[in-house]
Amino acid sequence: MVNSRQKAILPQLVASSKRQERHATLGKKRRKIKAVTKDPVEILPPDEEVSEEPELLLLSEHPADAERDGENRALVPYDPLRAYLAEIRQYPKLSKEEEKALAIRYREHGDLNAAYKLIVSNLELVVMIARRYERAARSLLDLIQEGNIGLMDAVRNYDPYREVRFPSYATWWIKAYIIRYIIANWRLVKIGTTQAQRKLFFNLEKEKERLTREGFVPTTKLLAANLDVKESEVVEMQQRLGAPDISVDTPPSDESHPSLHSVLASDEPTAEEALAKEEIQRKIKKVIELFKETIPEREVYILEHRLLAEDKKTLHEVAERFSLSKERVRQIENRIKAKLKEYVLKELGESFITSDMEILQKQ
Repeated sequence: MVNSRQKAILPQLVASSKRQERHATLGKKRRKIKAVTKDPVEILPPDEEVSEEPELLLLSEHPADAERDGENRALVPYDPLRAYLAEIRQYPKLSKEEEKALAIRYREHGDLNAAYKLIVSNLELVVMIARRYERAARSLLDLIQEGNIGLMDAVRNYDPYREVRFPSYATWWIKAYIIRYIIANWRLVKIGTTQAQRKLFFNLEKEKERLTREGFVPTTKLLAANLDVKESEVVEMQQRLGAPDISVDTPPSDESHPSLHSVLASDEPTAEEALAKEEIQRKIKKVIELFKETIPEREVYILEHRLLAEDKKTLHEVAERFSLSKERVRQIENRIKAKLKEYVLKELGESFITSDMEILQKQ
């Protein structure tokens, strides 16, 4: 069965499709992806037989109990993850040109065959990302399921006319779904899954420390304003993070279980990721240099010495230089961030934008 969350996504992906004609040769073997279901659902290429329910085209639920193929394995322990990995390796990788052509076909014409190829060619990417978060969940297969849903959403939202390759774009969606799943299902901490809750979970303590370091009292009102959330949401998150029985850094009594922060994926990049990060940083640096030409000299100074510099000027120093109040400097900073975010979005696309302008920290 397809779960309710998938049904909320898939109809948008396939709503414009018509039921495909049945293949003339009934004996032709179907290609399967035994992913994510107790009652395996086949992922069929659109040129083969398709279920009357288009939602079944792409994914199902839990791969843990996928059926076995053949009778020769009766005495061999069945590993559903190994079987799934062997299955998805058969799908060819796409070149940049192929990705773009397929994405255009889907975006412009609703071509499900193109969407199917984009999805199956990136299933291994989902597995690679899910492995980084494996310690945070009971089942790697559950993480793969969530990542696969994110991959489908990435296909639906991808703009092929921006100079960002699909796997790079899809990575953000895959990670978002996996992290949301981890947060929502962590057995001690029910942090919440709304955008505001996730923002607070990852940034609240960091913002408190920053304000304290700069001489401000981190009141709930100021925290809410800086993080662009409601004050009541700040209060609620403080209570959740401060309660001893739900602390993200306190493991359960069973010491074999780590804390949530300790099991979220490491930031240590692989060699390929390091190269990709260097390329992203190069692009961002170039765009920021162009952005500086569009703003006044005072804002350029604040951008360079407050937002981008490792050894930042204090609010007091900047305020004195321009004869402004510290609060006015902070307002200018926020305005610069908004302008920069809009500029980067226009030049590079939304996959380069993260919440709270963390893009600035990639310099």
